Amino acid sequence: MNFLAAIVAGLAGTLIMTMIMMMAPKMGIPKMDIIGMLGSMFTEDAGAAKKMGLFLHLMMGVVFAIIYALLWQAGIGSISWLWGLIFGFVHALVIAVMLPIVMRMHPRPPAMEGGVKTIMGLIIGHLAFGLVTVLVYAAMI
Repeated sequence: MNFLAAIVAGLAGTLIMTMIMMMAPKMGIPKMDIIGMLGSMFTEDAGAAKKMGLFLHLMMGVVFAIIYALLWQAGIGSISWLWGLIFGFVHALVIAVMLPIVMRMHPRPPAMEGGVKTIMGLIIGHLAFGLVTVLVYAAMI
């Protein structure tokens, strides 16, 4: 496994996913302020919450990219666009299951819309993450 490539790929995938989240309302998908949700778990200060949330979101992207690379190294899937999409889809399913649990534990849960459009946005974002992550990783190894 190329650790540096996994870090760079995870950051790139997370940045693209974050841009999609920011554009989501213009595409008819409900606003998904994951950065605000993550940061506000640790502080009530909106400015500090944004900084903390962005840091956490980026670091989670790096951790997931490292997991992807470890899975590829273990022979699970391959470093291809198809497996990037498969890992991204599974990643989205894991997040869809974990999000309600996290929201129940959140000291200041933000108002977030649910429903089919939100789930579709979550899937689209994670598919993009998986695809960008695998493409950047493959280009660097």
